[in-house]
Amino acid sequence: MNTIKKYLGIVWIALSIAIAYYSIGIFGGKLTSGKQDDLVFGIIIFFILLPLIVTGLTIFGWYSLTNEYED
Repeated sequence: MNTIKKYLGIVWIALSIAIAYYSIGIFGGKLTSGKQDDLVFGIIIFFILLPLIVTGLTIFGWYSLTNEYED
């Protein structure tokens, strides 16, 4: 079971990197579109939700790799 947790830790960290990469590509265009609605939506996603999601997945993956969930 511990090996599964370690492999899933790697998966969570890779998933957080992939989400960050694709979200910057997708929502980066919203910041430069020139429309008011796209700008507000892009700022909320890019500066509030994206860091929460990426750091949450990274911390969860790191804890899985370092056996913090052993107990």
